Amino acid sequence: MSNDEVPGEVVLTRDRGPIRVLTLNRPHRKNAIDLPLRYALAERLEEAMADIDIRVIVLTGAAGTFCSGGDISTMSRQSPESARPRAEAAQRVVRAIWTGGKPVIAAVEGAAYGAGTSLALACDRVVTAADAVFSTAFTGVGLAGDMGIFASLPARVGPARAKQLMLLPEKLSGEHACRLGMADLVVEPGQALERALRDAEAMATAPPLAVAAMKSLWERWPARPVDVLGYEVEAQVRLFGSEDFAEGVEAFRQRRTPRFVGK
Repeated sequence: MSNDEVPGEVVLTRDRGPIRVLTLNRPHRKNAIDLPLRYALAERLEEAMADIDIRVIVLTGAAGTFCSGGDISTMSRQSPESARPRAEAAQRVVRAIWTGGKPVIAAVEGAAYGAGTSLALACDRVVTAADAVFSTAFTGVGLAGDMGIFASLPARVGPARAKQLMLLPEKLSGEHACRLGMADLVVEPGQALERALRDAEAMATAPPLAVAAMKSLWERWPARPVDVLGYEVEAQVRLFGSEDFAEGVEAFRQRRTPRFVGK
């Protein structure tokens, strides 16, 4: 794995072929999200989405912790004018994940509290260690929640259960979170990143244009079922004209593995 990590950076970047690993790097705060981290993570995600050589992004945290939530030590009562940039910076992170054309996998070890849970759930796949701990936790500091949790949590567990998890926050093990649908795969402690990388390698072989179209279609959910039919038509029409579609058909006929290039 090539290493482009810069000491002192709040988000570390490493590339493993077509996979970019972004690591939250505030271990002294258990990777709690302050304003500089919000900006840096949004920028790194946007850069990865724009890089033609990157196919999949893996998001994790340093020192065995995913993210302990918003950094309360940097918070104080403030006016709406002052609070808005901070709130919008958090949403920029999730917007980059949801509107970018590349899959993002969360590799969760240790704590995923508050915004940490939101960040994990915003990803396209969540791989969690069995002993990781998820909790919505927002009400503990008088907040409702952000970073897309009012879309991602009900989409994963259903609106009724999501409401209970938000109103009565509790600490859920990674294993419990997976049973509820908050995570997609549970692994042994210490193995989340390794497994996420294996999954990313498999995803990296998929046709990039088709994957981007899938993400665009998912981003429209929920939608009227009849409207979805139209969205699917538009996506398929574009893909039928791609080199990757031609390659997929030819590879099928020749009984070989296709080589997709994103054109």
